[in-house]
Amino acid sequence: MLRLLLFIESNTSGTGRLFAHTARTLGFEPVLISRQPSRYPYVTEDAVRSIEANTADLTVLRSLVQQLARSKGVAGITSSSEYFIATAARLAAELGLPGPDADAVAACRNKATQRRRLDEAGVDRVRHAEVTEAADAVQAAIGIGLPVVLKPVAGSGSVGVRLCATMAEVAAHARVLLADPTCGALLVEEVVRGDEYSVEIFHDAVIGVTRKHLGALPHFVEMGHDFPAPLASTVADRIAGFALAATRALGLTWGPLHVELRLGEDSPHLMEVNPRLAGGFIPELVRQATGIDLIRATVELAVGRTPEVTPTRQEHAAIRFLTPPDDGLWFATEGLEAARGAPFLRDLRLYRASPLLIARRGDFQDRLGHALTSAPTLEAAVAAAELARCAIRFRVAADGTGTLATVA
Repeated sequence: MLRLLLFIESNTSGTGRLFAHTARTLGFEPVLISRQPSRYPYVTEDAVRSIEANTADLTVLRSLVQQLARSKGVAGITSSSEYFIATAARLAAELGLPGPDADAVAACRNKATQRRRLDEAGVDRVRHAEVTEAADAVQAAIGIGLPVVLKPVAGSGSVGVRLCATMAEVAAHARVLLADPTCGALLVEEVVRGDEYSVEIFHDAVIGVTRKHLGALPHFVEMGHDFPAPLASTVADRIAGFALAATRALGLTWGPLHVELRLGEDSPHLMEVNPRLAGGFIPELVRQATGIDLIRATVELAVGRTPEVTPTRQEHAAIRFLTPPDDGLWFATEGLEAARGAPFLRDLRLYRASPLLIARRGDFQDRLGHALTSAPTLEAAVAAAELARCAIRFRVAADGTGTLATVA
């Protein structure tokens, strides 16, 4: 009888499917526990066993997990959704299974708490304030100085994150965010200057540094990534040491971590620590470039095995996301065949199909697809990804007549 590997909810970007597939590859039966399993098409397509349950209720989950442990045997409990990593860790600990410190994960997921703990540890001091009223957000912005960044204290994928250059913008965006009953509180932060990078960490060891490409302000949509980042070894080491100091200060030393920062003229400055694998297909970039399978390593760790995270090759990988040029009706796509002819292309996909009404949000949900490449040099990987991206044209009827536009 196969032992069960339980997944509490899932993400929707593709990693959830890979987690389930990897569990099977390793000889375990994946079981998705979800409030609404139908949200994840791969559950039906891949015949993944699912159990419908209120995943917001720890008591309900505890009873269900204990029942499964008695009847089937549970090898591990984890989640590919950032929102449920702490819940999975708590349940795993109660069964004596491996996992991160649930309290440390929960504290890290609250961006205000994370900032306070990093301040106390002296890792990085970015001026910030936690607020629950729009008027308080304005007062915080006055104290910090414009421009500022507003973001929900809990969230991911740049959802709700916005640069505000005036007090009117601060007040308006704060009102929009606080109107959502799930928001609770906001973080008002000083703007961190410099090029953006992320550090991919696994089990308290740095795997590598990723260079990020952002879309236009006032939003912070990630439009592409390059791995490994083209940095001098001394700079990369400095960034890596800074990221490790942050994660250790937060009590996070187990499993995958994703640290986002900006490199200024003086030193790195932290944007946030995420107690999970990177999103945006960065784990696939790492696999293409180094041979390290971070998804497999995470699953192995969750069932008590010792994963192998030694590089087996030295390549370079890049991804460029495809986004619509305008709001409106996306009714056709051109250039896919030309894009597929790009050299070094490893993956070209659209996440959704036309016709579809587009209303851009300024976060990861604006992405319609991606082109992912790997090559012996970063220059070649980047050039190929850009070539594929530029070949694709979305037809969007912004004014009701249909206009041809190249992806932004």
